[in-house]
Amino acid sequence: MTHKFSPGIFREYDIRGIIGQTLNPADAYFIARAFSKQILDSQTANKAARVCIGYDGRLSSPSLVAEITRGFTDSGIEVIDIGIGPTPMLYYAAKTLGASAGLMVTGSHNPPSHNGFKFVLQNKPFYGEDIQKNRVIAEAGTYPEGKGSTQKKDLRADYIATLLKAYNGKAPLTIAWDAGNGAAGEIMEAICAKLPGKHHSLNGKIDGTFPAHHPDPSVAENLQQLIEEVKKNKCHAGIAFDGDGDRIGIVDDEGTILWGDQLLMLYAADVLADHPGALIIADVKASGALFEEIERLGGKPLMWKTGHSLIKSKMLETGALLAGEMSGHMFFADRYYGYDDALYAAVRLVGYLSRTGKKLSDLRKSLPSRINTPEIRFPCDDDRKFAVIEEVKQRLEKSGADFSAVDGVRVNKDGGWWLLRASNTQAVLVARCEAKTAKSLEDIKADLRQQLALSKVSLP
Repeated sequence: MTHKFSPGIFREYDIRGIIGQTLNPADAYFIARAFSKQILDSQTANKAARVCIGYDGRLSSPSLVAEITRGFTDSGIEVIDIGIGPTPMLYYAAKTLGASAGLMVTGSHNPPSHNGFKFVLQNKPFYGEDIQKNRVIAEAGTYPEGKGSTQKKDLRADYIATLLKAYNGKAPLTIAWDAGNGAAGEIMEAICAKLPGKHHSLNGKIDGTFPAHHPDPSVAENLQQLIEEVKKNKCHAGIAFDGDGDRIGIVDDEGTILWGDQLLMLYAADVLADHPGALIIADVKASGALFEEIERLGGKPLMWKTGHSLIKSKMLETGALLAGEMSGHMFFADRYYGYDDALYAAVRLVGYLSRTGKKLSDLRKSLPSRINTPEIRFPCDDDRKFAVIEEVKQRLEKSGADFSAVDGVRVNKDGGWWLLRASNTQAVLVARCEAKTAKSLEDIKADLRQQLALSKVSLP
């Protein structure tokens, strides 16, 4: 039996669509049938094929889970249903239960009408060609047949205990927490109840309508409630999570947001204190100050492509102990499993802050800084965006410019840089600029505009 999908739901890192428009339960069934074949093809040992499934709090998630489960069992796969919770708990289940694979039903930080699927296969990221192959298998109708089984397993207590082991603080702190009514809520509240100190919990009830605010901590307006809570209760810090708990947002005691590269500087100091010379990865959007700080702390910085799956794969390849993205994905292989778990990252931060005995605002102010633009995203057709990057790259090569082509082009100029890359998930180009002075920043922006103009593209 073959199946046709709405164009565009098979993305670089996940499958994602709008319920009732581009994604429906029938799609879920055939995605599971196709993933079953990919699971069986990946088996290297003579063991039963088992898949862990979890889901977030969106109203559409239960109907998708039902069809995912049916798709697996019709293919002869054993299903372990771990219930509702954050995506990292699904990764934890697949790892600790020795499952062949994991599938998370989640719309991440997207609007309530959206939903989708994230995957892990043989404890490795599943993305890119693997996701596109899932579509090909489903549309060809080449599935395994069998009679699988289902069981429910509650791993919350084990997962919470594992997270709490990461705490190594000294003095109790006062912390504000905001789950944004996302899938991390129940686990977050359990952590708050067990960690030393005083903890103020916001929006811990899982609610797929997200009544308080949109669950994306990389957007400043979504952190305003947390900032008010921090100031009202004189908290040492505020911690926020996205819709499925794999991205973190941080606010200091003064109500100032720490962005991903600033946060990674603090984590680097923590990890490198125990592991001098460790390799630490950051994505191409991160500040140059971060890479310099890692070197100053005695670590080895590595700039890599943006995308949580790409970062995880690079960690496995290189043995890096820590990685992070500007978007708030933080990855610890030091004392943990190397995947992006915002709850784990939160506990590590609370412990680190407690041990330093310093205010988070003072730590922030001590970090090296640059002047930079926010991430600028602007429309560019899918069939044009990569061509623009290639045109710019060729011109830069001819001019002898100093640049990196790890992910798009990042051009070094006057002690700063500009970045231009094509989004892997949307019909947009992404730009960012950074400099040490305001004048240099204007010169760097002008250089970027000139390159775009030569490709007949305008920078907003």
